[in-house]
Amino acid sequence: MTTDPPTTPPAPSLTDAECLELTRKLRRRGTLVLSVFGLLWAFAGASGTGSATDVVPVSIEVAALVVTAAAIYLGHRKDAAPSPRTVSLPENWARGVGVVNGVEVLAIFAVIAGSNASGRPELIPVGVALVVGLHFFPLARLYDQWQYRWTAGLMTAVAVVGAVLVVAGLSDESVLVAVGLACAAVLWASAYHLAVRG
Repeated sequence: MTTDPPTTPPAPSLTDAECLELTRKLRRRGTLVLSVFGLLWAFAGASGTGSATDVVPVSIEVAALVVTAAAIYLGHRKDAAPSPRTVSLPENWARGVGVVNGVEVLAIFAVIAGSNASGRPELIPVGVALVVGLHFFPLARLYDQWQYRWTAGLMTAVAVVGAVLVVAGLSDESVLVAVGLACAAVLWASAYHLAVRG
């Protein structure tokens, strides 16, 4: 009776290894970017709750820092489980991301300028939330991250709710708090999902 020598699984090809490394880098970068922008939205929302030294805004800001730091830690820890799948990026994906982000920045400046010129600064957080939400739709395809579709949908929904609050006559500060904190929650949820699930 002969015994076959134990077989070892084939080593991943360089292409597979590069794909895994790119997936890991994009996961980490996405967690960082989503977390930091969540922090910025939280600080914007906190600014509508009172002066900078009041208890409520300071408490919100401290909590926001903790939530952001935890998300970044989860996304960058060395013992993180590998992503359950590797990304399948379209051709020229990096160029597409640059174009989408460039259009987003220009649209945000247009929202700010248009809102201020029309004497409706309360529309700024609503318009920015809409622009940010819409820009996640193409990013979902360009980064091959399906969860960015629900990020896009939720951010867009926040913008719609914010517009309803403006029409209902809520104060500028109330709209800023509602939109800012809701956008922060959406971005943090996406960051945590990316950090933990890939």
